[in-house]
Amino acid sequence: MMGRAEVEAQGRRIRIRGIVQGVGFRPWVYRTAVSSGVTGRVLNDSAGVTIDAFGDWSALERFEAALHASPPPAAQIAEYASVSIQPEPTSSFVIVGSERRDERRVSIPPDLATCEDCVAEIGDPRNRRYRYPFTNCTNCGPRFTIATDVPYDRSATTMAPFEMCEPCRHEFEDVGDRRFHAQPTACPRCGPALTLHDRRGQPLSVADPIQAAAREICNGRIVAVKGIGGFHLSCDATSDDAVRLLRARKHRDEKPLAVMVPDLGAAEEIAWLGDTERTLLRSVERPIVLAAKRIGSALAESVAPRNRQVGLLLPYSPLHHLLLADAGRPLVMTSGNLSEEPIAFGNDDALARLGGIADMFLLHDRDIETRCDDSVVSVVRGRGVVVRRSRGYVPRAIRVAGSFDRPVLACGALLKNTFCLAAGESAWLGPHIGDLENLATFESYTSAIEKLGHFLQVRPEVVAYDMHPDYLSSAYARERPETWKIPVQHHHAHIVSAMAEHHLEGPVIGIAYDGTGYGTDGTSWGGEVLVATAARFRRLATFRALPLLGGDRAIREPWRIAVALALDAYGGDVPREVWGLMEESVSGGQVEALTSLWRSRLPVPLARGVGRYFDGFGALFLDRPHASFEGQVALEWNQAADPDVTEAYPFEIHAVGDL
Repeated sequence: MMGRAEVEAQGRRIRIRGIVQGVGFRPWVYRTAVSSGVTGRVLNDSAGVTIDAFGDWSALERFEAALHASPPPAAQIAEYASVSIQPEPTSSFVIVGSERRDERRVSIPPDLATCEDCVAEIGDPRNRRYRYPFTNCTNCGPRFTIATDVPYDRSATTMAPFEMCEPCRHEFEDVGDRRFHAQPTACPRCGPALTLHDRRGQPLSVADPIQAAAREICNGRIVAVKGIGGFHLSCDATSDDAVRLLRARKHRDEKPLAVMVPDLGAAEEIAWLGDTERTLLRSVERPIVLAAKRIGSALAESVAPRNRQVGLLLPYSPLHHLLLADAGRPLVMTSGNLSEEPIAFGNDDALARLGGIADMFLLHDRDIETRCDDSVVSVVRGRGVVVRRSRGYVPRAIRVAGSFDRPVLACGALLKNTFCLAAGESAWLGPHIGDLENLATFESYTSAIEKLGHFLQVRPEVVAYDMHPDYLSSAYARERPETWKIPVQHHHAHIVSAMAEHHLEGPVIGIAYDGTGYGTDGTSWGGEVLVATAARFRRLATFRALPLLGGDRAIREPWRIAVALALDAYGGDVPREVWGLMEESVSGGQVEALTSLWRSRLPVPLARGVGRYFDGFGALFLDRPHASFEGQVALEWNQAADPDVTEAYPFEIHAVGDL
């Protein structure tokens, strides 16, 4: 028998933080409240979602239990708090407008791959969104890349200029509809539109821009396609001529290119897929998944030369679904940029920077607010490991075991840069930036930091940066206004990141194999054994230093490191057969010049990086005297290694005193 207190009206205020905006969370709360018999309201605020619920004790208990049971598929609840409040005489449950507050923690979800319901609509000639490339609902579509502010409402996105037509407005306001409060919702009558342009930017008169673009791709042309987080450069992945043309124009000689296929069946024709690869390919994040190539597939060899793997991804926007269906073959979908530049994401920027690469441009008039390249995932021991974390994952928070006393900005290194903001018990990795080796990429980097900091309202008090004095990211950190600046040794950071990933307190013996990292002694480190905690480390062992004959040129020309390796190993008296390993790719005069430099004992940079050892041995044994991209030779050693060999081999360790 229930007591009087249990049947009297009560009130509860429920605050939910996490990925709870733009994923159909409020309509789900509404339906849950109605079915539970409670009244009140739900609203987005700048920190997440707030619910004021009223009813008797049993109704409120049912409601809260249901909130925990089955949230929308794209939602992620990070924090849940419920407190009692005074009951109010409400007769219904309503969804109210958003509030803005000083305290902000981003709850905008990452961009979500097109759901099956929307794919079915764009393929149905009877549907009003048939072949409409901007179809989306509360379960899918762009989010982070179109958001201009929080809370996540249409007025704070790049969809704000597109006024909804009456049918779209009806769906948007109908709590029972799949598009209820789907902020980017639109249709051909009221939403963004596609246009096809030549390389000079002149519009082309075609009945269907997607069909026309697909036809041109099948005829060997290169088309720049404006997607969700930026531009892709697309060509026929089965045509060696088309792929080689793209490589020549993009200045990307050998680095593997990503391939988009329409479905898992098409992916299986190109690569060997396990359960993990299939799950990742179909996941809402839609990353590029690295998988073992099938020998004899239709894929052009030049897509991933001298590589046992290929990077595959499935369509994640309606435009991609339609383009792949019309082309009827796998398509290269590589970042829309010249090598080493940031991905283009604005129409004018793309026309200016990609006009020398693309024959045509498939453009649209929905602006991309934040560039976000495709994410890359590799499967290691049956588990997906994110190699490049960007679209689909950013700006999802990562919960940390401890708590940050002060907000922190970690600025990242020079190559493959990603920054991180952290506060409380959460860390937010920014989108993949790339190599900070030119002004355009550096400007992209600083802009992304400011934008994510604005979304989060995280104002750093501590700035961590790589101790290398010449890195642009480190120079940026030193020039910031914060008082607390902490230089971090590169390899110590590698080891501590592994400690964090595996929840290790330490101290640990950590092994960090790398190409280059500035050491505490002012030399380049890269093959380090450290005894480390999160706060400090002691260098226990390292690799023998190699002279970089020719300085930084040796990194792009590994034959120089091979010469240094041989001279060091034989004390200058190198057997003829060793030089014979390189005689077809390096002239005797080049070897003699470096030998003279080595014997002169003139000062040259020294490197202990295991990556440099890989480079040198690659020049000797893999016929790789030159490298066209950073880390190429090490990756080729991965391809050369027999995965079935698991035994260890003996080696010697020599004590050389304090390091």
